[in-house]
This record gives sequence, structure tokens and C-alpha cells, in this order.
Amino acid sequence: MSATSLRGDLVLSVSQLNRQVGGLLEANFAQVAVRGEISNFTKAASGHWYFTLKDDAASVRAVMFRSRAVTVGFIPAPGERVELRASVTLYQARGEYQLQVEAMRRAGQGDLHEAFLALKAKLGNEGLFDSERKRPIVPVPRSIGVVTSLAAAALRDVLTAIRRRAPHVRVIIYPAPVQGAEAAARLCQAVGAAIARNEVDTILLVRGGGSLEDLWSFNDETLARLIASSPIPVISGVGHETDFTITDFVADLRAPTPTAAAELACLPRQACLERVNMALQAMAVQQRRWFERASLRLDRAVGMLVSPQQRLDRQRERLQSLRIRLVRAADGHHHKQAGRLAMATARLRHRSPDLDAARRELRGAIGRLTLCAPQLLTLRRSRLASLQQTLQALSPRNILDRGYAIVRDEQGGLVKNALDLNRGDRLVLEFAKGGADVEVIQPRQK
Repeated sequence: MSATSLRGDLVLSVSQLNRQVGGLLEANFAQVAVRGEISNFTKAASGHWYFTLKDDAASVRAVMFRSRAVTVGFIPAPGERVELRASVTLYQARGEYQLQVEAMRRAGQGDLHEAFLALKAKLGNEGLFDSERKRPIVPVPRSIGVVTSLAAAALRDVLTAIRRRAPHVRVIIYPAPVQGAEAAARLCQAVGAAIARNEVDTILLVRGGGSLEDLWSFNDETLARLIASSPIPVISGVGHETDFTITDFVADLRAPTPTAAAELACLPRQACLERVNMALQAMAVQQRRWFERASLRLDRAVGMLVSPQQRLDRQRERLQSLRIRLVRAADGHHHKQAGRLAMATARLRHRSPDLDAARRELRGAIGRLTLCAPQLLTLRRSRLASLQQTLQALSPRNILDRGYAIVRDEQGGLVKNALDLNRGDRLVLEFAKGGADVEVIQPRQK
């Protein structure tokens, strides 16, 4: 619909007016925080929430779409005070402005929520939430400790679940208030008593659902550190499935409800009986196998067993055989040694030295040596002189005196072929007098 002029003024259609007003609202109230009381609350089939937020003097309509509503964690009740973060929009069809809610929390929970997040971050950075430090839950406990209020419905739920699931398990209650100013300290005393008495295999810390203020005693730092240091496994079953407390994060196991905590603390009686039956059957099988192996060993031992008389007869026969062998060996050794002695005596007599002949032979050798020594010495000197002349002729020093040089690589090896060289190689030149270190610029081959 187009705008028309009337007496010089711009005339807007209703849609144009609402559109412009809506733009002004969205531009000037992009995000606001509002506190008020819920009324006329409706949850549509689509999951969207429609309600009115009011105080003593005014009210405003509000809508929270399903994608945002599922993150709230609770469904607001009429008359409940809440705090909203919303943008201000105009519902153009009726010309009514409304709040489009992005986040919601119960009024007065802002400071508590910030404190919860700060403590969670602190303990998380210290590693108290790490899975590596959490203790395993005893699957078949002899006794279970329950820390909660004697008047709490959670206690009845836990006792009912354990009685139904595992009536053979003993339950010890460590009473403590679960709400109020002194609840955190009393809970610490109860958990400390359970640890000190060391009479249970698992500790259940349970409480029914409630608001953040109702559950605040389970967000105590002292209680969290006590649970983290407990040598007894702790299961936290505080609130409903959507409720989270610090004890849930620091406990060895988190249960969504107190009843679930009781179910996680022990196996059902039937499962325990099945385990016992399986163990008995396995033990019977092992026992039967052991008896079978023992019977086989006994049969083999009986087969190997002989009477003492038979063993003595065998030993006597063996002794007689050894005696005969010993006599034969002694006689043979005596005859052998006598023969060797006779042969040695004959050889000794045959080889007895003739001292006079040896002296004559020695005097002849000395005479021949006296005659030959000067001739041999002269011959050796002549040969030595000839070798010295040959060595002098072949000495590389004589070649160096004629202008030649000896080329060696950096390791001291002789270089004989230019093809073995590369550009940049370092060489050592040795002259008749002195030497030089050079670098190859370009190898050349004739």
C-alpha cells in the first residue's frame, strides 16, 4: 500500500507504521534484562512458550521459541519470579510489542549461578573432575552407606530400591540435613564419619530435586574436596536428571536420581547368584580336571614302581659287571705300560749319545765357520752397497729435485689420476723443498 500526501503531511498505512515502530524497538532494545512474574503460561504443541511477564504495575507479552526453551532446565509455573534476557519486538499484526526471550532463570539465582560456575572452573582446573582419579564402584558390596536426611523422600527411594534389588546388602545411614544454612557443614560431618568408620564399601550422597537454592549445600567446596579425597567410592544422586551440582562432578559416579544411585551401587541379587553359580561351575570343572590329571600321574607312577628285591638284584648285577670290567681294564693297562716301557728302553739304548764323535764334529764346524765368516761378511757388505745405490736411484727426493712434486689428498693418499678429482677438492703438494695446500679449480685430463 503506497503512502499518500494529505495537506503536506506524509500519511502511513498501519502496516508501514507498525513496521517502522518495530524497527525502532529492535534498534533501541536489542537485548534487555527483565525481571517479573510469570502469568498466563502456555506451552504450545510446537514446543514454544507463550506467557505474560508482569509486576505490580504493568505487564508485557513474551514468547520463547522451542530451541531456546529446551535449554532452560525447568518449566516456569504461574506466579514464579524469573529473570529474562530478551529482545524487544513488535507483533505487527496487532500492533503490540512483545519480548522475544533468549534465556531464562529463576529470580535471585544469578549470583548463585555465577558462584557455581566459578567453583566448577576452579575445581576442574585442579583436576578434581578428571576420570583418571575416580575410583571404581564395588559391584558386589557388603554394605552401603547413605548420607541424606532421615525425613527425605530420597532415603525411602534408596531403601526401597536396595531392598528390592539386593536385600542381602547392609545399609548404614549417616543422617544430615540436605537444605539450609548448616546443611553443608553437617553433610561434611556425615561423609567424614562414613570415611573414618570405614564400614561400608560405597557411599551414596542423595537428595530429591529442587531449585538451585535448595540444592546449594551440595555445591560446597569443602564437601567437594572431602569427596575427592575419600578412599571409599562415592555416588552422587542429587536432584533430578536435569539438576547438576558440584558433588555430581567430583563424585566417582553421578546418578540422575537417588533411585538410580541405589541401582548403580550394587548388582541385583539374581545377578549375584548367577555369578556365584558360574563360579561354582567353573570351580567344579577345574576340580574335576585336577583329579583327572592326578589320576594320570598316579597311574604312571604305579607303572614305574618296582619291588625293592628287583632293584637290589639289578644293582648287584650291575656291580658284578663293573667289577669284571675294572679287573680287565687294570690287567690291560699293566701289560700296555710294560710294553711301552720296554720300547722306550730300547730306543734309549739305541740313541745313547757318542760324546767323542760330537766333539770332533763340533771342532770341524768351528773351523769351517772361521774360514767362511770373512767371506760371508764381505758378500753381505757388497750386496748392501748395491741396494743403497738402487734405493738412492729410486728415491722420490731425486725426482723432486728435478722439478716434480708429490700430490696428496686431505687424507694423505697419493693422487695419480685427474679423474679422481672434483672441483673444490683440497690437495697437499710436496716439493723438494717445502710444500703447499691448493684447491682444485677445474680437473683436466690429457
